[in-house]
Amino acid sequence: MTFKELLDTAKIALSDLATVSNPDFRLEQAEYNETRKVWELVVSYLVENTNKKTSTMTVFAPEFPYFRIYKKLIVDKDKKINGFYIFENKG
Repeated sequence: MTFKELLDTAKIALSDLATVSNPDFRLEQAEYNETRKVWELVVSYLVENTNKKTSTMTVFAPEFPYFRIYKKLIVDKDKKINGFYIFENKG
Protein backbone atom coordinates (compact mmCIF):
# COMPACT_ATOMS: atom_id res chain seq x y z
CA MET A 1 0.00 0.00 0.00
CA THR A 2 1.33 3.48 -0.84
CA PHE A 3 1.43 6.37 1.61
CA LYS A 4 -1.25 8.12 -0.47
CA GLU A 5 -3.51 5.09 -0.15
CA LEU A 6 -2.90 5.01 3.60
CA LEU A 7 -3.77 8.70 3.92
CA ASP A 8 -6.88 8.30 1.76
CA THR A 9 -8.02 5.37 3.92
CA ALA A 10 -7.50 7.46 7.06
CA LYS A 11 -9.37 10.43 5.56
CA ILE A 12 -12.40 8.27 4.81
CA ALA A 13 -12.36 6.79 8.32
CA LEU A 14 -11.90 10.11 10.11
CA SER A 15 -13.92 12.51 7.95
CA ASP A 16 -17.04 12.22 10.13
CA LEU A 17 -15.00 13.34 13.16
CA ALA A 18 -13.77 16.54 11.52
CA THR A 19 -15.64 19.67 12.59
CA VAL A 20 -14.28 22.08 9.99
CA SER A 21 -14.78 22.33 6.24
CA ASN A 22 -11.07 21.78 5.49
CA PRO A 23 -9.66 19.49 8.21
CA ASP A 24 -6.19 19.40 6.57
CA PHE A 25 -5.55 15.67 7.10
CA ARG A 26 -1.85 14.79 7.36
CA LEU A 27 -0.08 11.46 7.49
CA GLU A 28 2.41 12.04 10.29
CA GLN A 29 3.80 8.53 10.68
CA ALA A 30 3.40 5.14 9.00
CA GLU A 31 5.01 1.88 10.02
CA TYR A 32 4.32 -1.60 8.76
CA ASN A 33 4.10 -4.21 11.51
CA GLU A 34 5.45 -7.35 9.87
CA THR A 35 4.34 -9.63 12.72
CA ARG A 36 0.70 -8.51 12.67
CA LYS A 37 0.65 -7.69 8.92
CA VAL A 38 -0.91 -4.27 9.53
CA TRP A 39 0.01 -0.63 9.07
CA GLU A 40 0.26 1.54 12.19
CA LEU A 41 -0.51 5.14 11.23
CA VAL A 42 -0.51 8.46 13.01
CA VAL A 43 -2.78 10.96 11.29
CA SER A 44 -3.52 14.54 12.31
CA TYR A 45 -6.36 16.87 11.40
CA LEU A 46 -7.88 20.18 12.46
CA VAL A 47 -10.98 20.58 14.65
CA GLU A 48 -12.73 23.60 16.06
CA ASN A 49 -11.45 24.90 19.37
CA THR A 50 -14.50 24.49 21.60
CA ASN A 51 -12.65 25.26 24.85
CA LYS A 52 -12.67 29.03 24.52
CA LYS A 53 -11.56 30.92 27.60
CA THR A 54 -13.68 33.72 28.98
CA SER A 55 -10.79 35.35 30.83
CA THR A 56 -9.45 38.80 30.08
CA MET A 57 -6.00 37.19 29.90
CA THR A 58 -6.71 36.12 26.32
CA VAL A 59 -5.26 39.45 25.25
CA PHE A 60 -1.85 38.10 26.28
CA ALA A 61 -2.44 34.54 25.11
CA PRO A 62 -4.60 34.67 21.97
CA GLU A 63 -6.78 31.69 21.22
CA PHE A 64 -6.79 29.97 17.90
CA PRO A 65 -10.05 28.94 16.25
CA TYR A 66 -8.68 25.46 15.49
CA PHE A 67 -6.31 22.92 16.97
CA ARG A 68 -4.71 19.75 15.63
CA ILE A 69 -5.80 16.29 16.82
CA TYR A 70 -3.53 13.24 16.47
CA LYS A 71 -4.94 9.72 16.10
CA LYS A 72 -3.28 6.35 15.74
CA LEU A 73 -4.95 3.95 13.32
CA ILE A 74 -4.29 0.27 12.62
CA VAL A 75 -5.04 -0.60 8.98
CA ASP A 76 -4.99 -4.09 7.48
CA LYS A 77 -4.13 -5.12 3.90
CA ASP A 78 -7.81 -4.75 2.90
CA LYS A 79 -7.77 -1.09 4.04
CA LYS A 80 -10.00 -1.95 6.99
CA ILE A 81 -9.49 0.00 10.21
CA ASN A 82 -8.70 -2.48 13.00
CA GLY A 83 -7.87 0.04 15.70
CA PHE A 84 -8.47 3.69 16.56
CA TYR A 85 -6.52 5.31 19.41
CA ILE A 86 -5.68 8.62 20.99
CA PHE A 87 -2.10 9.43 20.08
CA GLU A 88 0.24 11.35 22.32
CA ASN A 89 3.89 11.60 21.43
CA LYS A 90 5.88 10.39 24.42
CA GLY A 91 9.05 11.35 22.65
